[in-house]
Amino acid sequence: MKSLLILKNWQRSLKFIFPLLALISFTTVLLLDNLNPVIAQLPRQDIRGVWMTTNDFNTLRDRSKVQDAVTKLKGMNFNTIYPVVWNSGYVMYPSAVAQRAGIQPFVLQGSDKHDIIADLINQAHRQNLLVIPWFEFGFMTPATSELALKHPDWLTQQRDGSQTSESAAGEVAWLNPFHPQVQQFITNLVTEIVTQYDVDGIQFDDHMSLPREFGYDKYTISQYTRETKNKPPGNPQEPAWMRWRADKITTFMVKLNQAVKARKPGAIFSVSPNYYDFAYKFHLQDWQTWIDLNIVDELIVQVYRPDLPSFVANISRPEIQEAQQVIPTGIGIMAGLRNSPIPIQQIKYQVQAAQQRGLGVTFFYYESLWNYAPEPIAVRQAEFQNFFQRNTTLRIGTQ
Repeated sequence: MKSLLILKNWQRSLKFIFPLLALISFTTVLLLDNLNPVIAQLPRQDIRGVWMTTNDFNTLRDRSKVQDAVTKLKGMNFNTIYPVVWNSGYVMYPSAVAQRAGIQPFVLQGSDKHDIIADLINQAHRQNLLVIPWFEFGFMTPATSELALKHPDWLTQQRDGSQTSESAAGEVAWLNPFHPQVQQFITNLVTEIVTQYDVDGIQFDDHMSLPREFGYDKYTISQYTRETKNKPPGNPQEPAWMRWRADKITTFMVKLNQAVKARKPGAIFSVSPNYYDFAYKFHLQDWQTWIDLNIVDELIVQVYRPDLPSFVANISRPEIQEAQQVIPTGIGIMAGLRNSPIPIQQIKYQVQAAQQRGLGVTFFYYESLWNYAPEPIAVRQAEFQNFFQRNTTLRIGTQ
């Protein structure tokens, strides 16, 4: 802290001297930023986003469909697209990091053999929309994925030795977030995206975590025993054992933030967890501390509740109110699933409830905005047109 104050005073005294000194000063600040997480300074008034998932692949792979999607979203005053780039143990782009780990890309090319992520970014930026790639699966991976099969030592387990749990994605295994090779692999993937593409940020959701039942693998037991002089308790909910694991994940997220900011200082470091009580107690995800440590530039809390009273109760939680005082904060709203369409009236009530509390919104997911819906497309699009009446100008280019 003292060195930072000295640096600031030094900069003031040289304010009007030869420009080369200013360049040296700027370089020094960047080096210091590698040691201290910083918050991106993009002029964003609110969040008006949509996730693009693997369910949106038919859109993403076709340039004309991407252009149509971006044009529609821009016309409705959306400002951010979150495309999936990490799902089911596979990447959605050409990745040297994944190939070195023995993993083939899930999607390499679009319909005319183009890079689908680069195309989306280019088309979105032309219309002044932000693109923040989304690491959907985080530490989660199917047990049958190439990643899990080729790197079994990267997986963690429960006390009874089982390596899988049930999730919305089915039966999944969990990469060990405490293992240095896992941490390096995830970091390499993230920094690859940040440097390989002109992205505006990177996003991690509720899977950048670990179910509390896990952590009983040999590596983690050895690490915990070495540091605490005790073996992990049999009860996975024991407070000190939960805190130790949550703090280890937090430490990794700080380092991940530093790695991103070192390559692109203005990148938005976005997180999209569940509400805090659930995130910490069930998945060891202490995102309130992440915000306190200034490593989160944007928060989107997933609140997929069908009834309005439950939805309102969850978006009115104090931790959300606290977050929106310091960073752009929004609510993740379910727009529907292929086999479970959501009525537009429910979506409308939830958007209004969020906006009344000064919160942004992001919808899960693009195709369900109006294609998988109980109402005609024209009716749905007319309602979405009314959600964001006031446009927001965003500055593109966070290099």
